[in-house]
Amino acid sequence: MTLAERLRPSRLAALVRKELLLIVALASIAGGVLLFLRLADLVVEEETDAFDRAVFLAFRVAGNPAETIGPAWLPAIVRDITALGGVAALTLIVLFAATYLLIVGKRGAAALVLVAVISGTALSQALKWWFDRARPDLVPGIVLPSDASFPSGHAMLSAIAYLTLGALLTRVEPNPNARVFFIATAVAMTVMIGVSRVYLGVHWPTDVLAGWALGGAWALLCWIAALWLQRRGAVEGPRG
Repeated sequence: MTLAERLRPSRLAALVRKELLLIVALASIAGGVLLFLRLADLVVEEETDAFDRAVFLAFRVAGNPAETIGPAWLPAIVRDITALGGVAALTLIVLFAATYLLIVGKRGAAALVLVAVISGTALSQALKWWFDRARPDLVPGIVLPSDASFPSGHAMLSAIAYLTLGALLTRVEPNPNARVFFIATAVAMTVMIGVSRVYLGVHWPTDVLAGWALGGAWALLCWIAALWLQRRGAVEGPRG
């Protein structure tokens, strides 16, 4: 490619857009990590109790924390949604997605998906062990998970899995409408699963916020890694 071709206005504009996207992504990663650290500090110092209780009880009938707000059928729907962030569902979804990427010849992307989710899962478990925060105790008679509460594993792992998949699929999908669909779906799934954890009474709101912050940062980091590997030829680019 000649120097004149490299300096064409259209090519320069495309390069500027890519660099701006990279800067925004890096800033978002830093913001997510800083938000997580700030939340962790506040949780350790027990400075989030008033906020956690207020938001938590907003999902409960006033004066009766054992009963959730909304119609009688809503809790069953929410339990179905929260299951999409569980280990079994995420494992199947990630395996199906990786298999699809292998079938269409995107071996590098498939490997990156698996590495991102497995390493993110390990990080989530390590953080739970480190902070060892107790689960909410405001709902009488509720059966709580046995592991620690901070950060929310469902919120963090759904962010890591769905946002990573959405980001990586945009790197191998040439259709711009499909790219928007992938990201919008990933964000919607992540938000619904996180909110469901507070609605069901098994997590404090700050657990979910911390999971979102760190999981989103992890997914963005994987997107940058995919972009870098794609430029080096290790991850296949869009078709067409």
